[in-house]
Amino acid sequence: MFEGLDLGNMGKMMEQMQEKAKQMQEQAKNVQFTAKAGGGLVSITANGAGEVIDVSIDDSLLEDKSALQILLISAMNEATKLVEDNKKSQAMGMMGGLNPFAS
Repeated sequence: MFEGLDLGNMGKMMEQMQEKAKQMQEQAKNVQFTAKAGGGLVSITANGAGEVIDVSIDDSLLEDKSALQILLISAMNEATKLVEDNKKSQAMGMMGGLNPFAS
């Protein structure tokens, strides 16, 4: 089953993939995703590493705590989804287009 499998090359390939993954993580910090909720009343910007780097809240929401909470949650969830989708896309690109996330 494993005849002809060169474990030396496999180890080198794994090291290269790990190095590529490290580079992609560093580059991800330079990518930004902005998610908006409530027609733009709340917006959240996150980098590709998933760190929230900016939050914008329209002044009209400062008097309505429950609406503000709902819109913040919505924007945060959307920003998280954008970051995760980007990570999956990068991982698929690194694997030559094979989709390990398909069921």
